[in-house]
Amino acid sequence: MREDYRTAPISEAEKALFKFVTKVNRASNQITREDFEEARRAAWSDEALSDAISVCALFNFYNRWCDAAGVHDMPAQGYQMSGHRLATQGYVHDHGK
Repeated sequence: MREDYRTAPISEAEKALFKFVTKVNRASNQITREDFEEARRAAWSDEALSDAISVCALFNFYNRWCDAAGVHDMPAQGYQMSGHRLATQGYVHDHGK
């Protein structure tokens, strides 16, 4: 997946979304109606595409902000711990409630 979404073992719908997001990342000023139509034909709703654009844009913003502000990356172990927590507990934690 990390090397090439086009050959990854994911659904054709997911590949269509990654194609769309790749264009958003690399050439957002060149997104066309056909780009949206192609993603819609793969069963992605306008809401899902809007969410994908927002997530992509926010990550680009955060990355540039962190780079410019001198915020350092977490050590690899921090990412592993975070990934494990998300995989086992999800994004919401009930704090013992």
